[in-house]
Amino acid sequence: MESFSLKVDLALQKKNTYYFDLVEGNVLRPLLMHKLEKDAFRNYMKSKGKLGGQNKVPRLSNDRHIAEELNEWISR
Repeated sequence: MESFSLKVDLALQKKNTYYFDLVEGNVLRPLLMHKLEKDAFRNYMKSKGKLGGQNKVPRLSNDRHIAEELNEWISR
């Protein structure tokens, strides 16, 4: 998983120079991935009342609210 995570992180940095700058400047840590149980994302969206094809997790956020909620799902 660690090797895959590194490859995805490098691909994101190549595709998005802003992301690269944030990682290089130590504003963001490199990508960290966690394996989740089947249907975890679907169940998370359902718990937020956002189950459906047109609901998406925001790409950017100025706080860690969504990240902390997702971390709760990881620890289940």
